[in-house]
Amino acid sequence: MNTYKYSALSRDGAKVSGVIEALDEYAAVERIKTNCPVVLEINEVQDKKKSALDFEIGSKKVDTKALSVICSQFATILGAGVDVATCMEMIAGQTEDKKLRKMLEESAKDVAQGNSIATSMEKNCPELPVTFIETIRAGELSGTLEESFATLKDYFTRNYQLKQKVKSALSYPIFVVVVAIVVVIVVMVKVVPTLTQVFGEMGGTLPFPTVLLINTSRFFAKAWPFIALIAILGFLGFKYWTSTEEGKLKWAKFLLEMPVMGKINSFSGAADFASTMSALLKAGLPVTNALEVTSRVLDNYILATETRKLSEKVQTGMKLGDAMRNAKVFPQTLTEMTAIGEDTGELEKTLKTIADYYSQEADYAMTAAISKLEPTLLVFLAIFAGWIVIAIYMPMFTMYNLF
Repeated sequence: MNTYKYSALSRDGAKVSGVIEALDEYAAVERIKTNCPVVLEINEVQDKKKSALDFEIGSKKVDTKALSVICSQFATILGAGVDVATCMEMIAGQTEDKKLRKMLEESAKDVAQGNSIATSMEKNCPELPVTFIETIRAGELSGTLEESFATLKDYFTRNYQLKQKVKSALSYPIFVVVVAIVVVIVVMVKVVPTLTQVFGEMGGTLPFPTVLLINTSRFFAKAWPFIALIAILGFLGFKYWTSTEEGKLKWAKFLLEMPVMGKINSFSGAADFASTMSALLKAGLPVTNALEVTSRVLDNYILATETRKLSEKVQTGMKLGDAMRNAKVFPQTLTEMTAIGEDTGELEKTLKTIADYYSQEADYAMTAAISKLEPTLLVFLAIFAGWIVIAIYMPMFTMYNLF
């Protein structure tokens, strides 16, 4: 909601001035003209600079779980016959997420003045997913707003559950890797230099494993600034490369074709495509519009680019299934099931079914990959730990003539 300062002429010709809140300048002028037919001047009042206490702390992304909850609340309350503005105020009072609560409070004011629900929400919270905004917009136009919120509730719940499964599966391997890195740093920075001094005082020839450990420690002690610099330059170079069109395409292709993770990425992309398309079609969007919105949701650049091209091809009269076959980047099962759903007139239901299938396949593939990764990590850690133990104890055994 924006604030405008204005001066105008009332119906009896008297000059009046005041302050009014509206979605934009056009809406402000329309409200002023209800009492003052002639608007002389109107200017937006700029917000004062925010203090440190006014800034929100945390990620700019909207919490998927919280979004799922408010969609469920909208579907229930709207089904009871409550108007949208009142519904927004009621849900805002129950929402713990500060970003969403503020969005609902401001949007309730905008909607009460006759503004579009989707436009109001998008204005007051630009971080809202494009799927959410476009589905609500479609629900407004088709008069199925309640059903649109119910569809979004299922959509965001499914996405949240999938992300939680991935986080749960990756938590243990990540923990092991972090602990291993910390242990290596401590050993190389603290333990090995101390042992080097002790071994130097002992004299004699050190075993090869011990020499290798000492030289490795010295190398990292002297070269770590250069290693860090190379890592930073490599990261910046990679970011620049992936910001170019060629880099985006090659990296996206690699993510879909890489060993193990490529299959998981392909399944996840297919699940995102099918679930988003299903939700948008159920809300009443035409196939071409649904494809355009879906292209902005997909994370993989190749899938997003090809989905955008699908929209253009469908507009020319080509069938969606045929266009997907020509693209040759979508999994075959997704392509064929989409074609079947299109031919039978059950595209939305078919896509929902295939979305569930690929979500399960991605979950199974991730679980299988993690089950192989964990023992592999343990083997590498055991080899590294064994090398350190041998390198430390061999000189001691030599000193006591145990060899």
